[in-house]
Amino acid sequence: MDNLTIGQYVPGNSWIYKVDPRLKIVLTLFWIILLFVMPMNIYAMLAYLAVIVVITLSTRIPVMKMIKGLKPIIFITIFTFILQLTYVSPTPDMVLYHSFKFSFGLYQLLTIIAFVLIGFGLSRRMPSKLIWWLFIIFMCFACQWIELLDKLNLTAYYSNMNWSNYSLDVYDQGLTRAFVIVIRIILMIVITSLLTFTTRNQEINQGVTSLLSPLKVFKVPVGTFGMMLSLSLRFIPTLIQETNKIIKAQASRGVDFAESKLSKKVNQIVSLLVPLFIVSFRKADDLANAMEARGYIMEGKRSSIDKLSFKWIDLVASVVSLCALAGVIVAKIYL
Repeated sequence: MDNLTIGQYVPGNSWIYKVDPRLKIVLTLFWIILLFVMPMNIYAMLAYLAVIVVITLSTRIPVMKMIKGLKPIIFITIFTFILQLTYVSPTPDMVLYHSFKFSFGLYQLLTIIAFVLIGFGLSRRMPSKLIWWLFIIFMCFACQWIELLDKLNLTAYYSNMNWSNYSLDVYDQGLTRAFVIVIRIILMIVITSLLTFTTRNQEINQGVTSLLSPLKVFKVPVGTFGMMLSLSLRFIPTLIQETNKIIKAQASRGVDFAESKLSKKVNQIVSLLVPLFIVSFRKADDLANAMEARGYIMEGKRSSIDKLSFKWIDLVASVVSLCALAGVIVAKIYL
C-alpha cells in the first residue's frame, strides 16, 4: 500500500513546480499520446526513455520514491514481456534468435508440484516474496527445459512418461515489441506520477476546471467535475493511511494477512474492507459537513486566491514538448 504514489504530493521548488497546472495537465496527456504514437522501434523508444529520465532528474524528485512507485507493476510488466515475446506470428523476414525446447510429463508435473509446495513453505522466511515467487516460476519452467536437462544429464530420467513437447521461439520483432511495450508501461506510470508529485490537488482542480470551462456553454457541471477529481485524488493517500492503521490493528489482534489458508484470507479481507468502508463513509460525511459549513454551493460561482497565469517557464516546457513531437515525426518517417 505504501508503494502507491498516485495522488501523493512531494513538496519542492524545481522548475516543474512553477509550470502552470493547466499546461501540466495538457502536457501530461500530450507526452502519453506521443508515447503511443512512437514507432515500434527499440532505438526510438530508448531515446524517448532517455528524455523522460533527464526530465525526471531535473525535477529533483527523489529517485527512490519514483522507483518505489514502480514496484507494484513489476509482475504485470514481466507477464506482459513474456506474453509479447511468445505471441508472435512468424514471417519470412523475421530472424529467429533462439528456440527454447520444453518437454512435459509425469516427472515434470511432480517436480512442479514440489517447487510450488516449497514456495509456499518457505515464502514466510523470504524478505522479498515477489522475487521468491519469480524464482519458483523460473524453476517450474527450468525442470522442463530440454537444454538444461541435457547439461545436467537428466534427459533420460525426465524423458520417461513424457506427454508432450513444446517450444518457445524468440524472434527479433517479438523481442523488440516486448521491450517497447514494457518501456511504454513504465513511462506512462512515470509521466502521470510527475503530474501528481508536483501538483497540489487544489491546482489540479483549478486546472481541470479552467480547461473544461468552455463546456459551461453546454450546461456541463465543470466545477463539480473538477471538485470530484480533486477530492478523489486527495482521498487516495488518506485511504492508504487508514488501511495501514486497520492492518496494524488487526495484526495486533492476531490476524496474519501474509500467511493463511484461502478460506481464512477471505475472512481477513472482509475484516479489512468493512472497517475501511465505514471509515470512508464517515470521512466523506465529515467532509460534506465541513464544506457545507464553509458555504459551499454546487455550481456556485467561486473565486480563487491563487490566480493562474502563464510564465516564461511554460513557454520553455511547450517548446521542449514541440521538439519531442518533431523527433517523433522524424522517427515515424525514417524508422
